Amino acid sequence: MEKFGKVLIAALLLMVAISSSLGQRICNMSGEDLMACKPSVTPPSPTPPSARCCSALSRADIRCLCSYRNSKLLPSLGIDPNIASQLPEKCKLPHPAHC
Repeated sequence: MEKFGKVLIAALLLMVAISSSLGQRICNMSGEDLMACKPSVTPPSPTPPSARCCSALSRADIRCLCSYRNSKLLPSLGIDPNIASQLPEKCKLPHPAHC
């Protein structure tokens, strides 16, 4: 479960970093959707995930997001992978068998 969370958040944040426009959709999420999740994975005081963040994650293409699991961008984006790994659980999302 922890691995899924790290993969998902890495993918989300990578998409935020490379998206040049908030209107662009990546992995079935808009830039605005991705940004809705960022405060929940950014130290030192992450916020609980918003309803918008959780809703966006529930519609996301998880296989697409998983394809970014080896990204080294998390630290450069100020994202704590340990905090990020908790996001799916906090959103009460089902976890895919393989990611």
